[in-house]
Amino acid sequence: MKRNFLFLFAMVTIIASSSAFTSRRLMFRISRNNVSAATHKLSSHLNKNGHVLFRHASKSTSDCQPMLFSSSSFEMTANEIQMKDDALKMINASIRAVDPYAAIKRKMVMCKEGDTLETLVVEVDDDDGAEQIKYDMSNYDRIRVISFGKASAPMALAAGEIISSSGKQLDGVAIIKDDHATAEEIELLKEKYNIVVRPAAHPVPDARSVAGSNEILQLAKTSDSRTLVIACISGGGSALFCSPREPLTLDDLMQTNSALLASGMPIEKMNVIRKRLENGKGGKLAAAAFPATVLTLVLSDIIGDPIDLIASGPTVPDDGSGWDDACRLVQEYGLEADGEYALPDTVLNLLRLGKEGQLEDTPKSSHPAFCDSPPLCQTVLVGNNRAAVMAAANQAGQLGYNPVVLGTRIDGEASVVAGTYVAMAEMISQQREHHGVCSYQIAGLPAALIAGGETVVTIPAECNGKGGRNQELALSAAIKLKEIGLRDVVIASCGSDGTDGPTDAAGAIVDGASVDRIEQTNTGRCAHDAMKNHDAYHFFHDDNADYRSHHLIQTGPTGTNVADVMITLIK
Repeated sequence: MKRNFLFLFAMVTIIASSSAFTSRRLMFRISRNNVSAATHKLSSHLNKNGHVLFRHASKSTSDCQPMLFSSSSFEMTANEIQMKDDALKMINASIRAVDPYAAIKRKMVMCKEGDTLETLVVEVDDDDGAEQIKYDMSNYDRIRVISFGKASAPMALAAGEIISSSGKQLDGVAIIKDDHATAEEIELLKEKYNIVVRPAAHPVPDARSVAGSNEILQLAKTSDSRTLVIACISGGGSALFCSPREPLTLDDLMQTNSALLASGMPIEKMNVIRKRLENGKGGKLAAAAFPATVLTLVLSDIIGDPIDLIASGPTVPDDGSGWDDACRLVQEYGLEADGEYALPDTVLNLLRLGKEGQLEDTPKSSHPAFCDSPPLCQTVLVGNNRAAVMAAANQAGQLGYNPVVLGTRIDGEASVVAGTYVAMAEMISQQREHHGVCSYQIAGLPAALIAGGETVVTIPAECNGKGGRNQELALSAAIKLKEIGLRDVVIASCGSDGTDGPTDAAGAIVDGASVDRIEQTNTGRCAHDAMKNHDAYHFFHDDNADYRSHHLIQTGPTGTNVADVMITLIK
């Protein structure tokens, strides 16, 4: 009964951990990078069998060799060695499943009917099955590709490649994060598809972000009824597509963003204010393009795939909020002039003018860009966290595990979520004592618990540790596994973009002896101190470690952006 209660408590903890934190916190947000358009795969980070490799700062992945332990208490068991390899295969499968270039190629195709008639066919998945949106190319003289977000380059490349076969006039702009496209990609986009690339800063926008965004808005405004605009949007688009509304400046927006974050306001409420401070967010990009036809292709990095929140919904109507709501949030979160998190006076004045009816609000469903039948603006989800999680689960089944998908909305404090996974693993491991039979289990052995989402890490202002939410989750799990003496369990947490926090790691992978191995082979390292200081990266990092003893997952840039994948394996 006691152990069954532990499992019930674990399930409740998953739900409880998703509640909002009112204390000041910093989310270790990951930065996803782009891969070469020539390959669109992780070949440089895989071995000959296609497995994700650990990468060393001082050595190439080809130097990785299996670890030979001495017979000690922190030696990896045969099961742990195998599960570590298996977990990396699952992570690799999850990343491949959401490659943005491949995702668009799966969703969109140009079909010929007869000698001249061509139709662009886009597949839409919904609860009732697959449907199709068709665009008769004879209705358009010009096609424009606009792309922004961390997966901007590969998405624009895929769209350009498909559309170019129509023979229509093609142009466009792609705003990319610095160093997130190769010289080859940039040249290909420009020379072959007439799509110019504008690098910009992320996560803090700069003047280049504004210039690139204004260039996109100008393209939209000069489009007409015989123009098809294809908007490729991915996570990170809010910073990269940033055009302050007059008379605001970029500095006003930066001060506002800092105040909103410090106030503890959740992202969906932040966007109520943000949409009113910029020229392109909250449906304004689609409105600017009217009467053009707009097809939006979205790669989601937000839990639940809320289309109006991804890059602040530039091509969807903003029906859920108004000026009154924005002003109410100012009062609620202490953002007024004399409040704890005061917004700039220029921003407060703009919000006041809007509430008084002196400024136009964001476009609603009644705007002609959205209310025509069939609609001029349509949005298609091309990839999300669910696709990555399901691919990992499918790989687990192929490797002989009994996979269970815990969900794709896992959030909350990383350390709390880690405790939940360990508690569930402990419960499932009881089948060892009962020869595979134990009441009320969610999976038989060997089991694979797969989850997706985005946890957070609450840190004090004076903290100077280095890490990310995935590394912190792994460190917390390693400590808990050691505390209860649980072996033959491996837990991995990985950012799909290849970057976890301000580090060169995507996440980490641990087992029940990880803490002992690191502490006994690295003088001065203490897992509890690292946890207290939120310094998981320095605890795990070891340039001299070989493959088996390396805990950081270092895939390098993956080119995608769909939040995190968490894997718990039990034998």
